Amino acid sequence: MTSHFHALCVDAIDPPLLARFWAGVLGRETADDPSGGIALPPDGDAGLRILFLPTDEPQSGRNPLHFDLTSASLDDQRATVARSLALGARHIDIGQLPEEGHVVLADPEGNEYCVIEPGNAFLAGCGTLGALSCDGSQAVGYFWSAALGWPLVWDQDQETAIRSPHGGPKITWGGPPLMPLTGRARLRFDLAPPAGGAQGAEIDRLVSLGATRTGTGTDGSGAVAMTDPDGREFRVLASR
Repeated sequence: MTSHFHALCVDAIDPPLLARFWAGVLGRETADDPSGGIALPPDGDAGLRILFLPTDEPQSGRNPLHFDLTSASLDDQRATVARSLALGARHIDIGQLPEEGHVVLADPEGNEYCVIEPGNAFLAGCGTLGALSCDGSQAVGYFWSAALGWPLVWDQDQETAIRSPHGGPKITWGGPPLMPLTGRARLRFDLAPPAGGAQGAEIDRLVSLGATRTGTGTDGSGAVAMTDPDGREFRVLASR
């Protein structure tokens, strides 16, 4: 029994605005969430749920996680970039080279993402949201593979990637050097215990895999805060 990937949580100064932006970019609908945030439900059984939650802290520095969006053609890539800009994105420079084919943008709250050029074999068949590209070690890729029960689909030169057995986006980790930990992560994972499983038992299992529980209590929703082996935050939700 393994954890269920419940949502990718994104802290936002204006959750409705940011949810509308990403709904427009990804072609999804928004939905209210019991947590008080705004959700983008998955686009099919293999899609990932994205949950925008309110925060008072503005974006500061680069995120250790960003979206990679795929393109079917150069015209499709241009259309995604144009749609993004019309919705409030902007071009940014994070050191990409002129000869690189991907386009780097930031959403209205400064969260970076890439629109990947067509012909990228690694993301073939992954859908519009091709990957969650994460800063992280090889060990953390192994941890998340075991935590979610998702097989490794890449493990080379300390870079790793996993993908749900049902398909959908890949989650990738780029290996060293790692970005320094600076404050609360604006993008992080929410896990749910397996169907019929207890939250406490799942927390114990994750600790045995290398996670750390941060604190002894729960938040207002009953979720437990934890960190993965690289020290990145995630939560385990209450049993349902």
